[in-house]
Amino acid sequence: MEQLKLKGQSAIITGADSGIGKGVALAMAAAGAKITVNYAHNGDAAQELVDEIKASGGEAIAVQADVSKEHDVQNMFSKHLDAFGYLDILVNNAGLQKDAAFVDMTLEDWNTVIDVNLTGQFLCSREAAKLFIKQGIREGVSRAAGKIICMSSVHEVIPWAGHVNYAASKGGISLFMKSVAQELAPHKIRVTGIGPGAIQTPINKDAWETPEALNKLLTLIPYKRIGKTEDIGLLATWLASDEADYITGTTIFIDGGMTLYPGFVDNG
Repeated sequence: MEQLKLKGQSAIITGADSGIGKGVALAMAAAGAKITVNYAHNGDAAQELVDEIKASGGEAIAVQADVSKEHDVQNMFSKHLDAFGYLDILVNNAGLQKDAAFVDMTLEDWNTVIDVNLTGQFLCSREAAKLFIKQGIREGVSRAAGKIICMSSVHEVIPWAGHVNYAASKGGISLFMKSVAQELAPHKIRVTGIGPGAIQTPINKDAWETPEALNKLLTLIPYKRIGKTEDIGLLATWLASDEADYITGTTIFIDGGMTLYPGFVDNG
């Protein structure tokens, strides 16, 4: 049997009630981690995931929190500690889109996306960092005092017309992650990013639901398949494990080659 990479550890995963967050929660639970499934609105889906993890022999709780609100974030961390006593991993996954043409984008559209996608990562990472510094290294459990994974996107480097707020939030995550990694490395806290490409989730259902839409999407993916949430879950689990102990301050793109700019394959 494969050794459980995250045995004895616990994780908070934001926006874990569906999509990529759910995939990460399932993978980390399977690797032995105790999981806080954070959700903003869909409590039923979060509880279903908790039940699924428990049915497989894992431990999990569901906690409602809007990651853009400081009090909610602090309350979530408090509930996690009440349940599990310690924290080893934070996965900043919560995110959303409010798409519009740039000239039609409202201030509310802009602020909502920046508040959740970027400020939410700041608030959660700050709470986690304080806790990791206080806890120190848990000998025999992890070589690091804590691990923070910032879920980004290929759009931290690829411009995306019609999605200016989203792309700006992901570009912000890139330098947020690197700057925090630089500051926290002396505390033996690792901070990394994951940059998914096209992943089959409810947020982008229109892009893969029909054969026509999927074929159009695949023109952007040299590897010629859409990603699965399990792909991201496996990468996040590995990044949080001691096997990745010397990795900090970088984003790993998991995109089937989307960042290779496939439009230039025939010289553009």
